[in-house]
Amino acid sequence: MPYFAVICRDKPDSLDLRMQTRADHLRYAEESGVLFLGGPLIEDGRMAGSLAILDVADLDAAKAWAADDPYGKAGLFASVEINEWKRVIG
Repeated sequence: MPYFAVICRDKPDSLDLRMQTRADHLRYAEESGVLFLGGPLIEDGRMAGSLAILDVADLDAAKAWAADDPYGKAGLFASVEINEWKRVIG
């Protein structure tokens, strides 16, 4: 299956919302079974977005995963970008 990078940027001043929904997000990411790797984007020492590399069948599956993410459902993100990603190194 191909990989897809899900790159999300938090809305300004949304750290409290991120922390309130973090446990649900982490549970979802773990239980989905498609997360290759992931973690927060950091700006000025604080979490300010998310990067998830998904191992899914196609772009529609990546979009569906992002749509079901508790962070997205909570309205945390100002933007979400999804691109196919090719693993070359590592």
